[in-house]
Amino acid sequence: MTQHVAAEYRISSFCSGADCIEVGMLQEGVVAVRDTKDRSRQLTFSAREWAAFVAEIKRGAFGGR
Repeated sequence: MTQHVAAEYRISSFCSGADCIEVGMLQEGVVAVRDTKDRSRQLTFSAREWAAFVAEIKRGAFGGR
């Protein structure tokens, strides 16, 4: 597993206690998502994949608020 270093991770605004995720921008537009309980593991997405995911959230595809 490759460990990327992000310039800055941000914690989700929906975080309530210990069950949180963080999102960070990596080199070349790669977006990383990690769990605050285990920051050594993360998922990475291309800028295009991340934009599509965010668009679906805004559309309400995942049953959000």
